Amino acid sequence: MEIRDIRAVLFDMDGTLVDSDAVVDRSWSTWATEYGLSPAEVLAVAHGNPAAATVAQFLPHLSDSERAVAGARVLELECDDVSDVVPTPGAHELLATLERLGLPWAVYTSAPNRLAKVRLEAAGISPSILVTIDDVAHGKPDPEGYLRVAELVGVEIEHCLVVEDTQVGLAAGRASGATTAGLKGVPADIRLPDLHHLVQLFTE
Repeated sequence: MEIRDIRAVLFDMDGTLVDSDAVVDRSWSTWATEYGLSPAEVLAVAHGNPAAATVAQFLPHLSDSERAVAGARVLELECDDVSDVVPTPGAHELLATLERLGLPWAVYTSAPNRLAKVRLEAAGISPSILVTIDDVAHGKPDPEGYLRVAELVGVEIEHCLVVEDTQVGLAAGRASGATTAGLKGVPADIRLPDLHHLVQLFTE
């Protein structure tokens, strides 16, 4: 699909619109240490994945209630730390460009609603449509969330562009039937060095 055929843009949050990598690293490293796990091994999985999936992967021996406590702990760590949460390079320019072109955009994130709102506010980004892990039965890489957000935007998924920065997120985008754009060298239909490049593509 050509970029001129795109009718809506669906963004991931962390690492895509919001630079929260340092916070994610700090929070999950602290959590891993508290639970006697290797921070490096946890961080290799945590980015882009729903927290509950990461917790379940590393603490399979715990009961459901104990895993819920572990998940609540990492959420607390993340919500309390927004000291260096900022928009990613080109994020505000891209959103302004989409507004000017009349293209709707929305956010679908693996973060829970509380954390998503904290980080988006810190980055100065206010989506009119926000879908979080709290709104779906199956998180990424399942396509449910992107199909849901496309429905809310009112554009068929085949005419949407999904912008992501992780393998698990792009797997969800591909499975949904959307065109995909990948940051940080992640393979996608469109490879993006940063969001400034997407501004250029939409304005050419």
